[in-house]
Amino acid sequence: MKKLTVFILENCPFCRRARAWMDELIKENPAFAEIEIEFVDEKIERERAEAMDYYYVPCFFDSEGKKLHEGAASKKIIERIFKKVM
Repeated sequence: MKKLTVFILENCPFCRRARAWMDELIKENPAFAEIEIEFVDEKIERERAEAMDYYYVPCFFDSEGKKLHEGAASKKIIERIFKKVM
């Protein structure tokens, strides 16, 4: 299964920008819509966030729990993440 888990903070400007780029990339490439994306707000799901190995948001993990990127991301970085998950 193509799954991506993204740890975020709701008010983080880098997280909001990453989400906008994700939406944009899915519109540009409908194949990316096949990726199941789960957003985890670390403020709401604190225990789950603390169990993962990261410091900065947004932080992207594949379905096996492998960290793909941590911190501010560009559209290009997110596209590479999507391609890895595919």
